[in-house]
Amino acid sequence: MAAMATTVFQAGPMEVDVKHVDKSMIPNLARPLMVVAPKETGAYPVIVFLHGWNMLNSWYEQLLTHVASHGFIAVAPQLYWMVSEPDADDIDATKRITNWLADHDKGLAHVLKDVLKLEHVEPDLSKLALAGHSRGGQTAFAVALGLGDAKTKLELKFSALIGVDPVAGVSRAQQLEPKVLTFEPDCLDVGMPVLVMGTGLGPKHIGGFPCAPVGVNHAEFYKECAPPRYHLVVKDYGHLDMLDDNVPYIINNCMCMRNQHDTKDLARRTMGGAMVAFLRAKLRIDVRDLITIYRNPEIAPAVLDQVDEFLPCFVGRPNPSSV
Repeated sequence: MAAMATTVFQAGPMEVDVKHVDKSMIPNLARPLMVVAPKETGAYPVIVFLHGWNMLNSWYEQLLTHVASHGFIAVAPQLYWMVSEPDADDIDATKRITNWLADHDKGLAHVLKDVLKLEHVEPDLSKLALAGHSRGGQTAFAVALGLGDAKTKLELKFSALIGVDPVAGVSRAQQLEPKVLTFEPDCLDVGMPVLVMGTGLGPKHIGGFPCAPVGVNHAEFYKECAPPRYHLVVKDYGHLDMLDDNVPYIINNCMCMRNQHDTKDLARRTMGGAMVAFLRAKLRIDVRDLITIYRNPEIAPAVLDQVDEFLPCFVGRPNPSSV
């Protein structure tokens, strides 16, 4: 059956290596990195992934390993940590890390060959995506829109953008600077296809502000993106339920509303599988998995809600065969 044709929600066929890289290894790095790459010989598309507020890049290893096992290289810089630095600093750091990828002497190809010892694995920087979770999603959109200081010019071109439960602030009146959201539909023209993923429990709170407040969360990002745009919500999971299983107790249990059944693997495989399907469609021009998910969202490991898309030249939801 066509509904069962996709394997993106399962671990991919490729063995994956993970390496943390810092200035002691690569002196010209703007920030420390986690690199997640297939071990199998080949040239692979690259995704730059930005972590959320008060998060460590290492807490996304399981999610990014899922993506990499399907034939992608993930580069996750460590941005701010336990401070409220202006987002402009992370916008600039993201652009510097992106430019570093193509450095002929000490860039990503060097790290793969000489640090990870993957001599026959190469980055295909003509197929480059940008993604981010939570505040990292806001930063990813800001980079794509060209916001922030112009002191660093982005030298590579992104071809796809993913927001993983992106958050722009605590309320419409308190957006993070530089402001991304305008509260007008179809106004965020990032010049590339966008996948926005949300969580059903993100807008709920456990005492303080919710981690993904209504009005500045995934729903508003999706509504404001110019087409082509894609949207799905992992209904029964919270804002941090795609993180690794071994994150500290206070992060896992005390910051955000979460699923109480210890089934984070279902959320990770659902979000990771959707990322793989979207990246295949937009970077490899293979739309089969994305079509399958949008026609049959019930095949995902976790319940999907608000599965929608908006493509150019269509009003409302088009036939998914046009994805």
